[in-house]
Amino acid sequence: MDEGQTPEAVPARARRAGQAEAPARSYADPRVWTERMSTALEEGVKGGKWYSLMDKVHPEATLRAAFARVEANDGASGVDHVSVGMFGAGLDANLERLGEALRTGTYRPQAIRRHYIPKPGSQEQRPLGIPTVRDRVVQTALRLVLEPIFERDFAPHSHGFRPGRGCKDALRRVDELLKDGHAHVVDADLKSYFDTIPHERLLTLVGSKVSDGKIMELVGRFLKQGILDGLRTWTPEGGTPQGAVISPLPSNIYLDPLDHLMAGAGFEMVRYADDFVVMCRDEAQAARALAMVRQWTAEAGLTLHPAKTRLVDARSGSFEFPGYRFEAGRRWPRAKSLAKFRDGVRDKTRRTSGQSLGTIIAALNSSLRGWFGYFRHSHRATFGDLDGWIRGRLRSLLRRRRGAKGIARGEDNHRWPNAFFAGHGLFSLKDAHALACRSPRG
Repeated sequence: MDEGQTPEAVPARARRAGQAEAPARSYADPRVWTERMSTALEEGVKGGKWYSLMDKVHPEATLRAAFARVEANDGASGVDHVSVGMFGAGLDANLERLGEALRTGTYRPQAIRRHYIPKPGSQEQRPLGIPTVRDRVVQTALRLVLEPIFERDFAPHSHGFRPGRGCKDALRRVDELLKDGHAHVVDADLKSYFDTIPHERLLTLVGSKVSDGKIMELVGRFLKQGILDGLRTWTPEGGTPQGAVISPLPSNIYLDPLDHLMAGAGFEMVRYADDFVVMCRDEAQAARALAMVRQWTAEAGLTLHPAKTRLVDARSGSFEFPGYRFEAGRRWPRAKSLAKFRDGVRDKTRRTSGQSLGTIIAALNSSLRGWFGYFRHSHRATFGDLDGWIRGRLRSLLRRRRGAKGIARGEDNHRWPNAFFAGHGLFSLKDAHALACRSPRG
């Protein structure tokens, strides 16, 4: 597919049986998209391009809707040290100034504050970008205007960071294809995808649907936002900043041609953001799919990780897809997911904690319920082992409070049996899984 070319429509067979796509207006915010615009969105615009969109970004109603989303997500302050609460305290004046700057073309995004978080199960750290609240409001407003335009034509097998879709939809589709005999899997890994998206090619793809020069300039400014890393400031040559509100949309736009290419060739691809698999019925088909992916990524200026991209027979081998490891018809949390989970539990159950047991268990339960909500479909052996490990952490904490050193031992199991923690309301992953298996929805 030529650079910037509008992808062909996904053939009907690329959709799941009985699946009806949501009407375009259902994901267009009515505070931004008028009835006339929504109708044009569903029926299509002449030439496939949208003009005069900036006047939809800067009105107070759009910016106010954008701030409501930023406020709901909260988050840290950027380089200007202005928190969400501080921005909201002077909201009317702040939105008026912001709207005027956008209208007159004087708006300039500030640098993004670089922040590092630990990578689960690794000594490495993952960089995140934290824009200012002011810039998050503008990015959200821009996304409210642009997202429906591109969402209308995104392929249905793309599930990441899209309205009405999520990880569970992607995982459900993988399960369906495995049960239908698509056991030969192209397990693909794009190396540093979010940091390596070529800007010029990305802007060409955005420009294939948007002809408003002011919008294109604004998108370009966000892609070129400076990064403040400690005392060092630099400007990225490629990629979209992870942590920025606008980043998921251009990342999906850039991979959309691949989505349509694979669907048009008859391959069953399932994608969540930059993580995707191609499910095939035989090894030869999987090899053809991988060759097509390799060619497209090379032409698109992206890199497949040489060690992590491979062909897998799911009947005897394993592959990973968001958070899970699929192996011989069973699902397990992948190693990184477990490492992240254990790190979170360790942080809440430190033996030096001065909080009451009830407070610690309440904080634990919040994390356990959230984790179980996503990983409930793992093999049952997962949950009993984790329950035992969590109780062991709590026993060691209680042992420390009695003046004893070291981790919990045999006598501690009798002093604080499983029933003791159940009586204090500790959420049991094993019991929750057993209950879920008995429910009609499984």
